Amino acid sequence: MHTRRRWLIATNLGLAALIALAARTVPALGLQPASRTRGQYTMVAGELRGGTPSGIFLIDSINEEIVVLRWNESHNQLDGLDYRDLEVDAARQGDR
Repeated sequence: MHTRRRWLIATNLGLAALIALAARTVPALGLQPASRTRGQYTMVAGELRGGTPSGIFLIDSINEEIVVLRWNESHNQLDGLDYRDLEVDAARQGDR
């Protein structure tokens, strides 16, 4: 019985040491720096090409992105049509 208890205590100490080591080497998710800043959004309605109904253009001026959405009547939801990174588009000035 003593051997079994010693083995159990040694196993628990080993597991506690592994948990402590993992906690020190792997940073917590909440402590990682944010990779994306909070955006400032503008919403504009406009006509889409190709005979489709009007679309909604969501522009994030802080992160320089634009998303185009369209209302889907059959599913009663917004469908994403396009996404553009405006910073990448501005860097490709002559590729039009």
